Amino acid sequence: MYDRILVPIDGSEHAKQALSVACKLLGESGATLYLLHIPQVLAYEATLVWGVGALNAEAPLDERIKAGDQLLEQALASACEQGAQQVEKHLIQGDPVRVILETANNLPIDAIVMGSRGLSDLGGVMIGSVSHKVSHSAKCRVITVSR
Repeated sequence: MYDRILVPIDGSEHAKQALSVACKLLGESGATLYLLHIPQVLAYEATLVWGVGALNAEAPLDERIKAGDQLLEQALASACEQGAQQVEKHLIQGDPVRVILETANNLPIDAIVMGSRGLSDLGGVMIGSVSHKVSHSAKCRVITVSR
């Protein structure tokens, strides 16, 4: 089991599944789950899970941050329902790979649990997915979860 798990949350079904896996992997007392959202500009309209709704591809940054806050709140509630007792939320702008790796190093994290595909992963086939890049560069264990 792990004491410090980071779960990047982007609103995809894969991220929701990753959260469920992470909750099962938490160690006993004192284990902390870190939820991370990175607001991104998407090339298409996306529907976010947890009842947050659809995010327009042309949404300005403040709308993406507001949706990210809602997404993190819903993920936090879901994590608590699944037994997580200590949960921290982080919303950080920037390149997803860099932000995930820096956050994992700064906290420091025992494991990153993330979806194998996310909302922005349509282009991942061409340039490499976020989960692939994180798994090859992280200093901690990376567990990728598919639906």
